[in-house]
Amino acid sequence: MKHTLSVLVENKPGVLSRVAGLFTRRGYNIDSLAVSPTEEPHTSRMTITVDASRFPVEQITKQLDKLVNVIKIRDMDPENMVSRELALMKVAADARTRSEVIQLVEIFEARIIDVTPESLTIQVTGESDELVNFEQLLRPFGLIELVKTGVVALGRGASAT
Repeated sequence: MKHTLSVLVENKPGVLSRVAGLFTRRGYNIDSLAVSPTEEPHTSRMTITVDASRFPVEQITKQLDKLVNVIKIRDMDPENMVSRELALMKVAADARTRSEVIQLVEIFEARIIDVTPESLTIQVTGESDELVNFEQLLRPFGLIELVKTGVVALGRGASAT
């Protein structure tokens, strides 16, 4: 089962390294990681997605909470969060297949951001499952390159995550 952790940390050098080191020492795998400053210049938010089927998520949060630079940890409830991921996908698209690829782009409300005679580069945002579905539909055309940002998430409602 995937868990999305929202970790508020001090915006200082080395914090990401300490958090990643904790995961490494404990043998935990990070499925996705996104880090950026928040509305407060002295804090950053790490959104970490982990597969908790191999180990309890409570163990991870307790270990993270022990780190000095960690301010707050929240295991996000999938029903009460909004999450998105960004992907850039370069797909082979010659004159014969280009219209089919463009139809998929329109269905998934993606954007074509670069065009060459042999390929299209596509930008798509959405929930992780949607991006995986889009990727699977593009693979038969020839997926040349793929890069994803990792999940970013906020809790629903007016209160801060």
